[in-house]
Amino acid sequence: MLPNRNLRLMLASAAFIGLSGPAFALDGADLVTKLNAAYATSGGSVAYENVAVDGTTVTLSGVTVKSTAAPGKDFKVGEVTFEGVEETEGGGYYAETVTLPDVDAKDGDVAFTAKDIEMTGLTIPGNPTGGTINDLVLYESGSTGPVNVIVKGKQVFAMEGSEANVAKQESDAGFDFDATLSGIKADLSSVEDAKAKDAIEKLGLTTLDGEVTMKGSWEVASGNIALEEYAFDFANVGRLALAFDISGYTLEFMKSMQEAVKAQEANPNKEEANQAMGLAMMGLVQQLTFNNASIRFDDATITKRVLDYIGGQQGVSGDQLAQSLKGMVPLMMAQLNVPELQNQVSTAVNSYLDAPKSLTISAEPANPVPFPMIIGAAMGAPNTVPSVLGVKVTAND
Repeated sequence: MLPNRNLRLMLASAAFIGLSGPAFALDGADLVTKLNAAYATSGGSVAYENVAVDGTTVTLSGVTVKSTAAPGKDFKVGEVTFEGVEETEGGGYYAETVTLPDVDAKDGDVAFTAKDIEMTGLTIPGNPTGGTINDLVLYESGSTGPVNVIVKGKQVFAMEGSEANVAKQESDAGFDFDATLSGIKADLSSVEDAKAKDAIEKLGLTTLDGEVTMKGSWEVASGNIALEEYAFDFANVGRLALAFDISGYTLEFMKSMQEAVKAQEANPNKEEANQAMGLAMMGLVQQLTFNNASIRFDDATITKRVLDYIGGQQGVSGDQLAQSLKGMVPLMMAQLNVPELQNQVSTAVNSYLDAPKSLTISAEPANPVPFPMIIGAAMGAPNTVPSVLGVKVTAND
């Protein structure tokens, strides 16, 4: 009797394990459902032909990305693999890596390729309608290898690679982000318009070589977005860097904006939709506050070439054109009726044209300025906007 009893226990245990196994297996379809629920707020969705689960790996085949902003123009992705997948608290998912297939797309005479596309640390929320940072689709890093654009058999754009990183701040207060597009090369020699082609050649812009970088942060509670730098740096041209800091871009603000966009896309009457969108955006802007902003250009010989080119079009030298501009700027600024800014601009332009190094326009008010105040100033007394925003113009600093 004892052996029979042990046998029954073993069979019962095996049955229990067999029945309970699937309950603990990953649900690939649910993963996509949660992903689509999160992307639905921005008008996107993912469709697939088949899903396969092998341990902690979820593979989707026949993947297509759809967007309400471009109906009928679905983008076929192919096979997407999620590795190191695990369920998270709240019914969401976390994937250590997400690998996408290389892209090789053509549209008429234009061909586009991208290789080595990957994301790491992808978080898919269980409840995308929540009000915390954990209810967003986030990734820790994303990257691509070489990217190429070929037009009529000739490469017109190439990039060695790109990388983007997102890091959560302490206590999930927000996140810091940065991105780099490296090894960018553009060939403008194929431009067909005769006038544009002549300008490109004389300005020495037949080929461009550089990179694009970005760095910033977002604090969820205050909605403070600080874009520390968004820079375009190209050899023999210069470096253009933009920065801004605003508050009020909260999760609630973002969701309201997404809803306004969805309403616009759903309205078949485009004129009515655009008017409604304009009114919605005017209302949303009221919630924002301006902290500071700046734009800076560091010259790398392009200024002299531009002066020489434009001067040549007018029958004068680049130096003569520069002297003419020095006399014109004060007259043009006088029409704006902003004496303090007029002096700053005139001094900065004179210094820059004499020895082109850098030109900076910054706006840094003593205290944060609500957007309604800026709009009111622009509508009632435009000449007061520079003082409201604390605008300054400097050169070669």
